[in-house]
Amino acid sequence: MMAMLRVRARAWMVRALIVLLRWLPRRPAGPLQRILVIEPGHLGDVLLLTPALTALRTALPAAQITVLVGPWARTLLARNPAVDAVLTCPFPGFVRGERGRFWQPYLLLLRYAALLRAGRFDAAIVARDDHWWGGLLALAAGVPQRVGAAYPLLEPALSSALPFDQQAHVTQQRLDLVAALTHRPAGAPHTVFVPAPADGAWAAQWLAQHNAPARLVAVQPGSGGPAKLWPAQRWTRLIAQLATTADIVITGGPADMDTVAEITALLDAQAIPYQVLVGATSLGQLAALFQRCALVIGVDNGPLHIAVAQGVPTLQLFGPGSAQRFGPWGAAQRHRVLRAELWCAPCGVLSHCPRGTNPSECMTLITVAAVVQSAQQLLAAHQGLV
Repeated sequence: MMAMLRVRARAWMVRALIVLLRWLPRRPAGPLQRILVIEPGHLGDVLLLTPALTALRTALPAAQITVLVGPWARTLLARNPAVDAVLTCPFPGFVRGERGRFWQPYLLLLRYAALLRAGRFDAAIVARDDHWWGGLLALAAGVPQRVGAAYPLLEPALSSALPFDQQAHVTQQRLDLVAALTHRPAGAPHTVFVPAPADGAWAAQWLAQHNAPARLVAVQPGSGGPAKLWPAQRWTRLIAQLATTADIVITGGPADMDTVAEITALLDAQAIPYQVLVGATSLGQLAALFQRCALVIGVDNGPLHIAVAQGVPTLQLFGPGSAQRFGPWGAAQRHRVLRAELWCAPCGVLSHCPRGTNPSECMTLITVAAVVQSAQQLLAAHQGLV
């Protein structure tokens, strides 16, 4: 009941703000010289935006392209050739941790709108299809052209809205937004993340210290969504089988330490060889290491999109998340998705299984045998054997 009241109160607040914000002065519509792209999401979301940024640069080569992202994602765009400037914002609802007061997102909106007005943007793309806060921000910042999806709470803040398609891949949706703004076909560019030269030097040094294995497989088992995790015992069995023909490195961020510790305890008990790099690399170093891998295997998470952006083959295990919307943006023969055919999947609930299964049934139905078979096929293809 309280949740329903909060939703209704938010809808009322958003509609009231739109009415008020329309009275604020805006720049007159003109040539597209300064473009603002708003993307509040985490690592995978930002990487899946990069094809649209490439398309935007191709369509408007002389434009100033600025991207507004969360502080956690700045590194991903720092060396992107399609981007002129990266600004950061602690987007409400995307900052992990405790929620603030009800009115704080609206005060933050007004503060950032005042800052963005100085940018004198001619157009804004609200990249996330349900990001009503981003739509309000663009409106409050006085941007004359505001393009996004026809999501109920977002559409009234826009000057142009495309159909809200919950089945389309998010990258294709963003490419469609670029095409709608520029009136030019967007094509289908690949995802981009350019690590720094120092990151490449670090990866080369790490490989030299570990005898530069010819066939390195990275395993990325962690995820910010507990419902997306695959059981530790299965990772152990997978690694045990792959370790007979490849060198294994387990990767992850600081938040993945508990997940990886459970896996490594089982590996140590069986004396299975592996290397571990958890909480020990920057995103750029991780990308540079992935460049040198024959395969990266993991659940639905941001680092797998980093691997795709490096051109390395990936094997991705999907459960509650939608591979149709958030799967790898790349050639099917290089990037394979495994998912269980369960009636309730994908449900989109990443924090827990709504039916109370723990681990999530949609993840436990993905078998070790299926993952091993797919991994071996991708490895063979990478070596030019098939």
